[in-house]
Amino acid sequence: MIKLRVFLITFIVISILSSCNNKQIFDTYQTVDDIWDKDEKINFTLPILDSTQTYNLFINVRNNNAYKYSNIFLISEMRFPNGKVVTDTLEYVMATPEGEWLGSGFSDLKENKLWYKENVGFKEKGNYTISLQHAMRKNGKVNGVSSLEGITDIGFRIENAQILKKD
Repeated sequence: MIKLRVFLITFIVISILSSCNNKQIFDTYQTVDDIWDKDEKINFTLPILDSTQTYNLFINVRNNNAYKYSNIFLISEMRFPNGKVVTDTLEYVMATPEGEWLGSGFSDLKENKLWYKENVGFKEKGNYTISLQHAMRKNGKVNGVSSLEGITDIGFRIENAQILKKD
């Protein structure tokens, strides 16, 4: 009887959690080794998406206490099926002015869901790819940080822009 109750409670919790996130289309991560080299690109091949819909795009960053900075600079490249490339330099805040990490998580590992693009339509048929690399520099230095520590995972998420947020 107790096993049945545990099973039912687990099933209900999983059902509730999965139903709260029906706007998610794609969500994947790639692990970063101990360091993220400045020349290392992290690539995501996106699924074929409905060309009549629009989507919100996010970059997910997981960091731990070894990360030494309060922000992160990223260079993104979106490659279209026809070969066109759109490059953006992005900056995101990772910590408060008091030094507390932003994002979610219970231990020293924090996860940040960062806006990348809003209401994007994928009109061309074929595969789109996203490439991300860090562009961190120390204040007053010309050369970039060659080996970035403290980033554990980089993810990419696509959500349906038409579904209203419930939370």
